[in-house]
Amino acid sequence: MTVTSESLAASVASISPAMLALTGGVLAALILLVIILFLRAAGLRREQAEEADLRARESAMRMAELLKIQAEMQGRITAMAEVFGARQSELNQAINQRLDGMSQRMSSTITEQTKSTHENLQRLQERLAVIDAAQNNIQTLAKDVVGLQAILSDKQTRGAFGQSRMETIVADSLPMGAYAFQQTLSNGSRPDCTIRMPNGAPPLVIDAKFPLEAWNAIRDAAGSPDAAKLAGQQFRRDMEIHIRDIAEKYLIQGETQDTAFLFVPSESIFAELHENFEPVVQKAHRARIVIVSPSLLMLSIQVIQAVLKDQRMQAQAHLIQGEVALLMDDLGRLDERVRKLQGHFAMAQKDIDMVVTSADKLTRRGAKIEALEFEAGGDIRPARDDETPAKSVESRTGLLKLRVVDEE
Repeated sequence: MTVTSESLAASVASISPAMLALTGGVLAALILLVIILFLRAAGLRREQAEEADLRARESAMRMAELLKIQAEMQGRITAMAEVFGARQSELNQAINQRLDGMSQRMSSTITEQTKSTHENLQRLQERLAVIDAAQNNIQTLAKDVVGLQAILSDKQTRGAFGQSRMETIVADSLPMGAYAFQQTLSNGSRPDCTIRMPNGAPPLVIDAKFPLEAWNAIRDAAGSPDAAKLAGQQFRRDMEIHIRDIAEKYLIQGETQDTAFLFVPSESIFAELHENFEPVVQKAHRARIVIVSPSLLMLSIQVIQAVLKDQRMQAQAHLIQGEVALLMDDLGRLDERVRKLQGHFAMAQKDIDMVVTSADKLTRRGAKIEALEFEAGGDIRPARDDETPAKSVESRTGLLKLRVVDEE
């Protein structure tokens, strides 16, 4: 069938003007709706881009803050290390000064004691000369000597006498736990005393079994040169044997100190031993055996006591330094966690503000969509007081008027 222009015009003319106006209005509304949706999608994309940019800036700021905190912590750690190093150097310097002062005092004290011993021996000789001149005093002295000989009649009694003096000096000078009497070593020997040294070093051995019987023989043979010579040789042999026994029994590698003490229970015997039996003293030194009198033993124990005290102080200083380091580690972790918690609260507050802003925007846009009105008549319906004034748009196909709400 061929459609002519006349028939088409007749068909169009048959359509009422109202239908044509309604159709044009629907098409215009659809176009307007598409435009609004497109504008909304563009706004959402712009908001998403702005939000992503904001989060990137926040991440950069957090990273810079973390780097700053790390640099501050490294600076604090370096400062603490320098402070602790300075304190350690000061402590070492103080300890060295104390040891030097103690060595000087001990040297001067030994010199003064030796001088005093010689003076006492000289005065003793003068008193013995006075005693020889008085018969009654000589008899009293003889009785005393006999009583002493009765006390020291055997080796066990003499050993107990010397050991008793040595134990009294050690017990009065050192605290409990710093020494031990008759302790059994790994080779089965039992020295008279062992003193525990600081810093886990092997103990120091003290022997109190001085050969007093040979020394008494020298005293008894004072009037006869031949008997005195024989007694001196016997005393020298007894001392050498005793020194060798001490070196073999008590100087154990890794278990005891390389040096041991041989205790002499009398200052006068100690002085005469160094004056008249120098080879015995030198042999004892070569065997790492130090012959000590009561005064020298007391001085040596005082030195050991000072070293023990310094060692305990140093141990407490290391403990305090360790506790301070642990405290600073805990403080650093607490500061880091507080800052992280503060960042979480800030992020949550920002997210809540952004959600409120988005809700406000959605509310306004819903109000705009709700305000759209379509009328077929001539006049537009009056707008409410809270609405934005509308623009009237007249369609070419009829009297359709569309009110468009201005974008804010």
